[in-house]
Amino acid sequence: MENTSSTSLKIKGNWNEMKGKIKQQYANLTDDDLLYEEGKEDELYGRIQKKTGHTKDEVKKWIDKL
Repeated sequence: MENTSSTSLKIKGNWNEMKGKIKQQYANLTDDDLLYEEGKEDELYGRIQKKTGHTKDEVKKWIDKL
């Protein structure tokens, strides 16, 4: 649970910068795929997961490393 909240806090604080890095690595992700809405982080992870083929945990760990 702690990992989830730290990932969410990181997303809230640096999302525009992170979004650019994500799009560099996964060009098939659109702005709509990367739309961040507070309280809907799971939907964001799901969209990224669907386009990248990674598990939700892999997506969270990857975002934490950005």
